[in-house]
Amino acid sequence: MTIASTAPTSAAPSTAPAYPVVEYKTADLDGLEIFYREAGPADAPVVLLLHGFPTSSHMFRNLIPYLADRFHVIAPDLPGYGQSAAPAHADFDYSFDSAADAVRKLLTKLGITRYAVNVFDYGAPTAWRLALADPDAITALIVQNGNAYDEGLDNDFWVPIKRYWADPSSENRDALRDLVKIDATRFQYTDGMGHPERISPDNWIADQAQLDRRGNDEIQMDYFLDYGTNPGLYPAVQEWLRAKQPPTLVVWGENDVIFPADGAHPYKRDLTDIEFHLFDSGHFLLEDRASEVFPLIHDFLARKLG
Repeated sequence: MTIASTAPTSAAPSTAPAYPVVEYKTADLDGLEIFYREAGPADAPVVLLLHGFPTSSHMFRNLIPYLADRFHVIAPDLPGYGQSAAPAHADFDYSFDSAADAVRKLLTKLGITRYAVNVFDYGAPTAWRLALADPDAITALIVQNGNAYDEGLDNDFWVPIKRYWADPSSENRDALRDLVKIDATRFQYTDGMGHPERISPDNWIADQAQLDRRGNDEIQMDYFLDYGTNPGLYPAVQEWLRAKQPPTLVVWGENDVIFPADGAHPYKRDLTDIEFHLFDSGHFLLEDRASEVFPLIHDFLARKLG
């Protein structure tokens, strides 16, 4: 009996593009372990992706390989999130100063001095601190539902948070604890989405597993409180935008009740090189608008970073 071989004997060279490899690493930064995802050519322009609450660099799991064909992509988990260290809140200063310091140390360790940055949610105040500390470091901005203006922080969502800023009592702190429960986490992924059928439940399940770690609720309450320091920085951030005029792409889910589109429009006041897009989407527009947003980001970076 003869058995035919299934191995190709003269296969034509594959024309399929290589799929970028994403590496998962942890850096020890003066005793604080920070996890990050890295992909793309080491000598390519750097793109820093900064996540927000209640997620981690996991939110960029699909965007990273999309950009990695021609950009060096770095996506860290902020302290207390994802796979990064989460010391007890009594032992660590969970603030945006600390988050920015961790990212700065990571970039220094990686030898990165110039980078484009995607600012989203908590990633925005983290990036603004980096910009104010080193005004020439940022080569371009991608703004995704991340505030630099008071507009957009005056809706009902912010009322109990602002009450906590004004009076950080136990009562006002406890009033925010529903924000770290599964219903709120699911809400952030599904509310206002034009295509809710595109949202994988893995998102809120993965995020909630991290939020439910013992003591993590206190970490989140500390971050909620420290968010109150951000509006005071906005005038300096706006001055930096006017002075440095970083090329900016705004891609914003206009149905977001946390950072509504009122916070997107003011960027047009201070920036001249700005490309502005609102989408029928919610907080996490990368989940239901990837087919539209990913190409916009890639094309913008290719044109602005060369």
